[in-house]
Amino acid sequence: MKLLDGKTAIVTGAASPRGLGKATAKMFAEHGCRVAILDLDAGQAQAAAADLPGEGHMGLACDVTDKAGCDAAATAVIAAFGQVDVLVNNAGITQPLKLMQIAPENYDAVLDVNLRGTLYMSQALIPHMRGRKAGSIVNMSSVSAQRGGGIFGGPHYSAAKAGILGLTKAMARELAPDGVRSNAICPGFIATDITAGKLTDEMRAQVLAGIPMGRAGEADDVAGCALFLASSLSAYVTGSEVDVNGGSLIH
Repeated sequence: MKLLDGKTAIVTGAASPRGLGKATAKMFAEHGCRVAILDLDAGQAQAAAADLPGEGHMGLACDVTDKAGCDAAATAVIAAFGQVDVLVNNAGITQPLKLMQIAPENYDAVLDVNLRGTLYMSQALIPHMRGRKAGSIVNMSSVSAQRGGGIFGGPHYSAAKAGILGLTKAMARELAPDGVRSNAICPGFIATDITAGKLTDEMRAQVLAGIPMGRAGEADDVAGCALFLASSLSAYVTGSEVDVNGGSLIH
């Protein structure tokens, strides 16, 4: 059963080969979805799109911190696909800084890509989704928003990802009458390019000790949750935050 047959989606920040965005785009494509991959580099976005199963995918350059760029990308994808059913706001960056190390430029960079980018890209698609009385927006938050960091990202990353939770719920409340849903995913410790090579064996053991399931997550664990939130299986789910963390935040 293909959960997204005939549907189309935009996934931001999805060019990285082992990232959550690429895994999500691939799983969507396997379920019959046409996918537009947006990333900073046009060539990398196009290569990632060409690598997806199925036909008709596209890759576009888009800096999510540039409002005009988000609007232009949305317009281009709608023109190519005819409609956009799903938006996955996955683009994000992290910095492993301590509280007193956060300089103004660190704050700007992390808040802009994670939080402002989620807002701008959503704003670019909302009129279209409202017009069709349908749409699912999936925002990528983090367990660090819920527990105040503790693995990689500094406090400004926790703040940005916590901001995404508030934004997700406010969007869900405002857009629900128009048939548009908005939900967030909170991944825990996932083995991706962002985490690769940054952990000592000791740190890794410590992180795994805090996960009841005893393993790091895979990108597909997060993609599967995004697939559920994108599909009609979650037709009555909006304003939720779904934990994908192997039980590390049971509270």
